Amino acid sequence: MTAKTVSNTTEICPAQKLLRLLSGKLKPEIFCLAAKSSLRFSSLLRDIKGSNKQSLSIALKEMQETDLLEKVVIKQKPLHIEYYLTEKGKSLIPVFQQLEGLL
Repeated sequence: MTAKTVSNTTEICPAQKLLRLLSGKLKPEIFCLAAKSSLRFSSLLRDIKGSNKQSLSIALKEMQETDLLEKVVIKQKPLHIEYYLTEKGKSLIPVFQQLEGLL
């Protein structure tokens, strides 16, 4: 393992950046659910215990900004929004499964 310099900070472990992407309130739960099927905001509020609109909205936005989730507007009646894993997100599924296997 080698240390990498990223924007004036030195990361001892290269996996540190990946762990930061998926750490935070609700992100692991969102990722696991997205690996199984598309997501809708209202169903996430019901499925993730202890979630609220504000924290869920922030987590979804951060996951979109890091290119893990894609937001798709479905223009059929009723109009709604669905979230899908991007290719980058899908590539992390085996990594997540290995982490789950350690427990």
